Amino acid sequence: MTGKRGLVLEGGAMRGLFTAGITDVMMEHGVEPDGLIGVSAGAAFGCNYKSRQAGRAIRYNKRFARDRRFSGLWSLLTTGDYFNAEFGYHVVPRQIDVFDDNAFERNPMAFVAVCTDVETGEPVYQQLDHCNYDTYEWIRASASMPLVSRVVSVGGRKLLDGGVSDSIPLQWAEQNGYTRNVVILTQPLGYRKQHSRLMPLMRLGLRKYPAMVAAMDRRYVMYNRELDFVAEAERQGRCLVIRPLEKLPIGHICHDPDQMERVYQIGRQAGLQYIDRIKAFYNLLGNDS
Repeated sequence: MTGKRGLVLEGGAMRGLFTAGITDVMMEHGVEPDGLIGVSAGAAFGCNYKSRQAGRAIRYNKRFARDRRFSGLWSLLTTGDYFNAEFGYHVVPRQIDVFDDNAFERNPMAFVAVCTDVETGEPVYQQLDHCNYDTYEWIRASASMPLVSRVVSVGGRKLLDGGVSDSIPLQWAEQNGYTRNVVILTQPLGYRKQHSRLMPLMRLGLRKYPAMVAAMDRRYVMYNRELDFVAEAERQGRCLVIRPLEKLPIGHICHDPDQMERVYQIGRQAGLQYIDRIKAFYNLLGNDS
C-alpha cells in the first residue's frame, strides 16, 4: 500500500471524550496510524495515543472534574484560563497522572497539533516529536478556547484554539502524504455550524488581534466547507468517517464525572463497532496485521 495512514481528530472541548473512547479502542486493538493530526481537544486527548496510554484522558478528567485547581470559574478569575494552564498542563502530566514522555518519543507515529496564530488568523501545524515544557504549551495552545483562555506564547508565536482556523484538517493531512485517513468528528451527520452569537464579546475580548476576530467571524463558513470536503472524500473512499449518531449529551464544559463517562462509553461503543472497518481501511487485516 502506498501513502501514509492518518488519524484526523476534530476538537469540541468535552465532546472530545467521545473521540477518546474510540481512540482507546483503537489502541487496545493494536491499530498504529503513521500520523495523528489533532485539533483542540483532539490534540489534548490525542497525545495519549502517541504515548500509548489508553484510558488516561477519561481518568484524569473524571478525577479532577470538580477540582477548582483544574478548571472552573475560580481558575478563570484567578489565572485567566478556565482550564488551569499550570495545573492542568504541567502539574497533572508531570506529577499526578504522569504522561509517558519516553513512550511518546519512542513511538514513530507523527503527532501534529493544530493552533491558530492570533496575529494572522491562520492555522499553525506543529509536529511534536519530543516532550518538554514547550510541547505541553503547544498542546495547551491548540485547546485554548477564545474568551476563556489567555493567548499562549510558544515557538515565537501567539496562539489560541486551532479549531478557529482549521477545525477538521483532512485537507492538510492529504496534502502531507496521508492518503488513507480515519476522521473522527464530534457532531452527528447533518450538523452545520452557525455564525457565533458571541461575536460582540469576541470583538471586545480579542480587539488587539483583528485577524483573529476576522477568523472567528468566518469560522462557521470555514467549518461547513470542511464538512463538505470530508463528505466528498468519504464518498470517494479517501477517508473513513466516524461520528456520533446523535448530538452528544455534553457541553463544551462539564464538571459531572458520570456525564463524562457516558460520552466516553458512547465513543467506546462506536470504536468497537468500527474497529474491523478501521483495520480493513488501513489494510491491517490478514498478512498485513
